[in-house]
Amino acid sequence: MLPIAACRTGSRHNASRTASFMLSALSALSICCTLASISITSAQAQNATAARSSYPSKPVRWIIPFPPGGATDLLGRYVGQRLSESWGQPIVVENRAGASGTIGSDLVAKASPDGSTFVVGTTSSHAVSPALMPKIPYDNLRDFAPVALIATFPNVLVVPASGPKTLRELLAQLRAKPGGYSFASSGSGSSTHLTGELFQQMTKTEMVHVPYKGTGPLLNDLMAGHVPLGFDQITAVLPFTQSGKLRALGVASLERSAAAPDIPTIAEVVPGFEAIAWMGLLGPAGTPTDIVSKINSDIRRVLQSPEASQKLRELAATPGTLAPQAFADFVRQDTEKWRALVKSANIKAD
Repeated sequence: MLPIAACRTGSRHNASRTASFMLSALSALSICCTLASISITSAQAQNATAARSSYPSKPVRWIIPFPPGGATDLLGRYVGQRLSESWGQPIVVENRAGASGTIGSDLVAKASPDGSTFVVGTTSSHAVSPALMPKIPYDNLRDFAPVALIATFPNVLVVPASGPKTLRELLAQLRAKPGGYSFASSGSGSSTHLTGELFQQMTKTEMVHVPYKGTGPLLNDLMAGHVPLGFDQITAVLPFTQSGKLRALGVASLERSAAAPDIPTIAEVVPGFEAIAWMGLLGPAGTPTDIVSKINSDIRRVLQSPEASQKLRELAATPGTLAPQAFADFVRQDTEKWRALVKSANIKAD
């Protein structure tokens, strides 16, 4: 019989060998799991790359929720055409106008999120209208997958050619006669409508809102002197201010527009005033992130081309450069801005 001490020593050696074996087994298992995880991740990455490279494999539908001929329509069609040429697949553009862009937007909100249908949304359809009209048939933040910001356009404060020569002169007139003047917009619930409301709030003036059914009637009445002032996108008003038929008193961006550097900013007189219009591509919520990333990358590439730069200059637009998540944050912040204005000023749709 072995001494008790020897038995204990042997037990310790056996236990040590057992522990060492278990550690080796666990280490081997850990290595196998890590290799399996890397393999799965690599396969997923390869699948994602393959999905992005093969998209689109069929025609894609773009809904423009406004009438033909406006800046959103012109630039949306241009970008769609360039992408179509790059992809080798047609992009079918449809104008589904009405209700400040909400009719066409609702169609896309309810479409299948398979990468086949998108909307060229704007400030009006995806920020202002949701803030002003809570009963629209979609949630602009929940029901869409933001893809890419295409461009921004500052709104402009314009008056008839015979009107005030400076913004300070206009403000003096408005403050001398509260409620005695009106301002025109391109429609109730449009970005130009809320630009006028924001202007009243920040300048502590009071005017009557006169909504028009589009830019054309608005600018015609402004040139005829039927309304004393109005707000509209720079793309629409610039030909008339350059020809002397209208006078621009200020752009609603924080910096002067490269397309019209002689027009001062409203912020030079009203610090912090900013009201820009934007347009961007959005798909139904649930659109695959790989498809969203691919389209975002392709749109940004198109916008950086010399030809696109020239097109944007012609429309007095600034190209978008945001990644999908940054664009989603941009839409959320813009919605919150207008929602706060609607609540604080108790603004109602006309």
